[in-house]
Amino acid sequence: MALKYELLKTEVWDGNMAASHALRQAQIDVVAAYPITPSTPIVQNYSKFLSDGYIDGEFIMVESEHAAMSACVGAAAAGGRVATATSSQGFALMVEVLYQASGMRVPLVLNLVNRALAAPLNVNGDHSDMYLSRDCGWINLCTYNPQEAYDFNLMAFRIAEDMRVRIPTIVNQDGFICSHTAQNVQPLSDDEAYAFVGEYKSKNPLLDFSKPVTYGAQTEEDWHFEHKAQLHHDIMNASGVIEEIFEEFAKLTGRKYSLVESYDMDDAEVAIVALGTTVESARIAAKTARSKGIKAGVVSVRSLRPFPYEQIAQALSHCKAIAMLDRSSPAGAMGMLFNEVGVSVLQHSDNKPILSNYIYGLGGRDFTQEHLAEIFNDLDANAQAGKLTHHTQQFVGLRGKKMAFN
Repeated sequence: MALKYELLKTEVWDGNMAASHALRQAQIDVVAAYPITPSTPIVQNYSKFLSDGYIDGEFIMVESEHAAMSACVGAAAAGGRVATATSSQGFALMVEVLYQASGMRVPLVLNLVNRALAAPLNVNGDHSDMYLSRDCGWINLCTYNPQEAYDFNLMAFRIAEDMRVRIPTIVNQDGFICSHTAQNVQPLSDDEAYAFVGEYKSKNPLLDFSKPVTYGAQTEEDWHFEHKAQLHHDIMNASGVIEEIFEEFAKLTGRKYSLVESYDMDDAEVAIVALGTTVESARIAAKTARSKGIKAGVVSVRSLRPFPYEQIAQALSHCKAIAMLDRSSPAGAMGMLFNEVGVSVLQHSDNKPILSNYIYGLGGRDFTQEHLAEIFNDLDANAQAGKLTHHTQQFVGLRGKKMAFN
């Protein structure tokens, strides 16, 4: 029997500690992990909870992130509640097994503490690993601060394990800016949190010998297409389940989340679309821009997968100019948000706003209020002119010669 952990109504936690406590409260059966900056404290804290008697589950130390995810898939297929954490190169090493996890429909939870991918080697935060995760067949959730890292971990188990879903789920938080930044967090009590997450309900567990099942069967051209189509269908339809769980969590805590979050968008003529901790910075910049006569707003998504195309199109439907901010190198293309949001806006909106793409903050480069003010000024110029007044894609805060591309 695990010991009770006494929590205050308000704790001062960084994003990693917040995630660790959510994992503890979910009463996970197995955590398998290999350390990598900046996600290490999540599993390190969890192992400390285990050694101190606050957890009844198992912690498996493995030789690599590939092995960590492999162990998680096996434990989840066996019928357990499972989670882990990683970042950057560790996530890249996991990628092979990520496709196994989603194809086998095991509902484990992965904390992805976002960090740049090498080379050059860099331990600081950007969204390179988040963007790498887009096509792995996982549900992919985005947080902006430690409170949300805590909240979304609890909700991730509910989402992944829902019998209408049964899809592994990623919870993203920005490396260092969120993971190592302490803020006030209002946790649930252990009993409240576990009541919300609920008892684990297995489906086709390998250890149920009365009903033998096979995981990872070979399908070739006969059934592979159908399996992938079914996974895609269920990810897209998971939006409704996510919204249901958001609403239930709001009733419990008063903290309301939406697939698409809008700030000052009721009369906005220009808007920034962003992810992660940048969202809160952009909201401050939008308020400042409004004080100078620019009708500015901010839009962000909670669900990178399934991507909320219709909702984001609605949020941006009356804008004249929109900037998509991508914190990952596009490597010869427009940024992911530019492409995803652009498709939404152009397909689902009668309005044809002027779209632009800003690449920023790679490898932990500072992204300041001055940078955001410049972007809002660019957007206002676009809106006033009725056309693009600068290059479609620009790199913000780059040393040396400014780079921009039409």
